[in-house]
Amino acid sequence: MSAWQQQAAVSAVAAGGGEHLDRRRWVILFLAWASFLISFVDRLAWGNVSIPVGGALGMPVAALGEFVTAFYAGYVAANAFGGFGSDWLGPRVMLTFAIIPLGICTFLFSFTTSVAMGLVLQALMGLAAGADYSACVKLIASWFEKRSRGFAMGLLLTASSLGVVVTNALVPTALQFLSWSAVYQILGAVTVAIGIACYVVLRDAPSGAEMGASAPLDLKLLFGNRDLIFLAIAGFGAFWGTWGFAFWANALMIRGHGLSPVSTGFIVALVGAGAIIGKPVIGFLSDWFGGVRKLPIIICLSSFVAMLLLFGVLSSELEFRIAAPFLGVAAFIYSPLMGAMVAEVAGVERAGAATGVTAALWQLGSVTVPVVVGLVFQETSSFYMAFVTLAAGPFIGALCMLFVQERRETGWPARP
Repeated sequence: MSAWQQQAAVSAVAAGGGEHLDRRRWVILFLAWASFLISFVDRLAWGNVSIPVGGALGMPVAALGEFVTAFYAGYVAANAFGGFGSDWLGPRVMLTFAIIPLGICTFLFSFTTSVAMGLVLQALMGLAAGADYSACVKLIASWFEKRSRGFAMGLLLTASSLGVVVTNALVPTALQFLSWSAVYQILGAVTVAIGIACYVVLRDAPSGAEMGASAPLDLKLLFGNRDLIFLAIAGFGAFWGTWGFAFWANALMIRGHGLSPVSTGFIVALVGAGAIIGKPVIGFLSDWFGGVRKLPIIICLSSFVAMLLLFGVLSSELEFRIAAPFLGVAAFIYSPLMGAMVAEVAGVERAGAATGVTAALWQLGSVTVPVVVGLVFQETSSFYMAFVTLAAGPFIGALCMLFVQERRETGWPARP
């Protein structure tokens, strides 16, 4: 089934399904969003518990980032094939298989007694969570016709930003009353419950809307695409800055300026709040100006570099609080634009494969940056140099975007 025929089928079912289908698709979106949210909370919780757990396990500062690297090593390995698994098994089964094992591994992480055990469990958590993004995107593509899909995608992607807010608002406070292991046990139980709800409630597509098979995998066509290569490198750099900050911000402010865990948690939560507002706004503006992507991405990444360097010279809690929402806007709003541009550069038929491959490459930035920033901070004891290291990623990303040729997606009808 071609992209145009697939779109027509979904639109026809939507037209005939009335209010029931409309309500059902928003339930589908909510569960996809909840799954994406809890997977981010599970992975980001380590940023808040790393100091006490690292002390209990006798880990040096530089080694704290190794747990993050272990998670993303598993996540990248699963991410590259997640899209094809969603096509083969269906997004309902794939998302269930991602979320329930993630919850089990998160629960088991609470019993960690050694560095080796923690590294293994974090890698297993990453392997489980790696298929969540592609499964969620496929659900939205199946349930929402093109004219409402962009808004649905924007709402889905707020989960990653809200994950930063929820984690940094709740986990430090919870640690005042609960042990770190109890926090992970609660997170694991909630994650499993959401996974069960996904299996019971989700459906792969509306009844009567046959979803076509994806185009055959041709890595030569993907890696031979010059624009896609530059987008992959740009995304690597962008993720380097975003998730390096998300994982190291708390520890850096605690170690570098003596702030309390609750204070740093609130500051990072403000970063996430800025991102929640910024993502739908940038998506709306991009659509309003005819779907332009390249220039807004360059502006976003350049602003991100500037805000990271500014954040690195701040010292007081008040200064961090004022700057945090602006950093949040700059640190996250490129993501929906870059995701859309990957599909447009690759073409509709190979959008799924291109998304999976580039997302895996982007995540490599998340894998490597925690260890690099940890080493820089350990060797220099410089808060500013740690943020210079973070800013190097989006700086390279902005340079790469200069060489990407923007094009309009083909195969879809023009917007009226």
